[in-house]
Amino acid sequence: MGISTERDLVDFLVTYTRDMALSEEEPGAILDRYFVPDFEYCNEGLVIDRQRMIDHVRPVRKNVDKAAMAADEHTGVEIHQALVRGDQISARWTLRTRMRKGKTFTAEVYMFGRLAPDGRIQRIDQINRPLDEQR
Repeated sequence: MGISTERDLVDFLVTYTRDMALSEEEPGAILDRYFVPDFEYCNEGLVIDRQRMIDHVRPVRKNVDKAAMAADEHTGVEIHQALVRGDQISARWTLRTRMRKGKTFTAEVYMFGRLAPDGRIQRIDQINRPLDEQR
């Protein structure tokens, strides 16, 4: 799956986020669909490579309340803006994640990226702004 339009970018944000947090599929297979092998994912100044992303998914999957997220229409990804211009992508979106211990993590995400020629992601630079929501 390559990203070439805003719709592709929106589909990626929703599907990738859901699959990494909720699916039983091997994280490496999910990454390979959307990212080139030597991608860089820079979140809040920390560069995460493929192995570090795979290692990050295991505790996320353990701590996410899968049943609550599946039942609650207010969890997941809400896209506010998505732009694709050539090999450049950007998006502003809100992530809401229900945790096993009952809390909801909510953050607004600002993402900028560069695509490889095949439409997979080569680099992402991202910052997050935690939101305090009463749920």
